[in-house]
Amino acid sequence: MSKERARRRAEREAERARAIRLNEERQARAARRRALLARLIPRPIRIARQGGLLARRRRGQNAVLGLVFVLVQVVAWLYWGSPFLSLTVFVFSLLLAPVVMTLAFDRRT
Repeated sequence: MSKERARRRAEREAERARAIRLNEERQARAARRRALLARLIPRPIRIARQGGLLARRRRGQNAVLGLVFVLVQVVAWLYWGSPFLSLTVFVFSLLLAPVVMTLAFDRRT
């Protein structure tokens, strides 16, 4: 009887060892997969806006300049209607935008 119990105990221990080994292999595969995905998938980057007075003022000024730029494009398109003239106004506006920004919004104050 004790030989039978010893044999069954040995079988149970062998089964438990096999289950532990399979579980460790499964965990190792999952860890390798997570490591590979971590290298392949970029982490999201949070871009925080500046919250100071100067940053808020600059965002407002940029919004005004953008609105004026769009309005000039719409007026040029409606007034002339020619694609060549509209493109010319667009290019001219792109070149003049920094000049208007400098003259209209003095950043020294």
